[in-house]
Amino acid sequence: MIYVLLGLALGVALGIVTPGYIPKSYAPYFSVALMSGLDTVFGGLRAAMENRYENTVFLSGFFVNMLVAVFFCYAGTLLNIDFYLIVILVLGMRVFNNLAIIRRLYLEEKEKELERKEAEAGQDPNKL
Repeated sequence: MIYVLLGLALGVALGIVTPGYIPKSYAPYFSVALMSGLDTVFGGLRAAMENRYENTVFLSGFFVNMLVAVFFCYAGTLLNIDFYLIVILVLGMRVFNNLAIIRRLYLEEKEKELERKEAEAGQDPNKL
C-alpha cells in the first residue's frame, strides 16, 4: 500500500512541477492511450475482486493494449478514417462494464459481510 501512495504522490508532484502540453495533432493518440490504460486498470481491479489477478497479465495488457489502440488510431489516420472515435467508444463501454461489475462485486461482498456479522451476533440474517 505504501508503494501505491508513493507512486500517487510522485505522479501528482511531477504533474504540478512539469505541466504538460499535448499538441492538437497528438490529442487523438493520447486520448486513445488514456482510455486504454483506464480500461486495463479497471479490468485489473475487477480481476482482483474476483481473485483472478495476475501481475504479468496486468502489465502486459496495460502496455500491449495501449500500443494496439494507438496503432489503430494511427492506421485510421493514414487511411483518413477516424478510428480513434471507434476505439474510444469501445474502450469506454468496457470501462463502464468493468465499473458495473466492480460495483456489483463490492455490493455482494458487503452483503455477505453484513450477513456474517448478523450470524455472529446470533440473529437470523433472513429476518430483517
